[in-house]
Amino acid sequence: MSRLRALWQAASNASKKALSWKLEDLAPPTELCIFSFQTKDDLRRWNLYADSEYGGLSSASLEIKGTDKQATGVFSGNLFTDMSQDSRRVMNRSGFCGMRSTQFEGYLDLDPYDTLALRVRGDGRCYISTIHTENWVNMPGRTENNTWQAFVFIPKGYWYVARIPLSRYLPTWRGNVMDSKLEMNPSRIVGMSLSVNAEGGPQGAVIGPGEFRLELDWIKALRTP
Repeated sequence: MSRLRALWQAASNASKKALSWKLEDLAPPTELCIFSFQTKDDLRRWNLYADSEYGGLSSASLEIKGTDKQATGVFSGNLFTDMSQDSRRVMNRSGFCGMRSTQFEGYLDLDPYDTLALRVRGDGRCYISTIHTENWVNMPGRTENNTWQAFVFIPKGYWYVARIPLSRYLPTWRGNVMDSKLEMNPSRIVGMSLSVNAEGGPQGAVIGPGEFRLELDWIKALRTP
């Protein structure tokens, strides 16, 4: 009988513990840090690109600024809308730079979240946040991953948390917006990008050739109320 009582007591305690669980214990955390920018190892997760790869003149760098406890990443460079005189390539536009993450191991699942947040200090330019997902939108001759983009205006001179609902990301291909009725699959994310163009942006944004500078602290996924 003593063994039966012990078994009953153990089962009873387990049931009480299960009933005492809160919803927060069963759900994913309300935020997920995807990238931080405090160390050189953090920056090795990113690759730079620019129109100079295709005959343009723009250039970019990604560096660490500050001390160990207060370090941030700095994405900066110069935008030019001219082409190199010896360029043999034909480009529709120039004047762009970007930083793209290395491909994730497997997939990043953001299905439990609804917002991407970036803590940044900018220069008044408009930047483009890009999410790359597994290729499931079938298009003739297309094999690369799907891209989803949203504009984010970064105020100048102070730290700012830009919150971009995932629903704001539009499907694009080679810079052109595709059918806006397509929906992202947030459970199959393979990478992310951040870029800047010399042209374009909301009223009041800095546009045109010249320097750009964006400090980055972190990129997180949020589940908002």
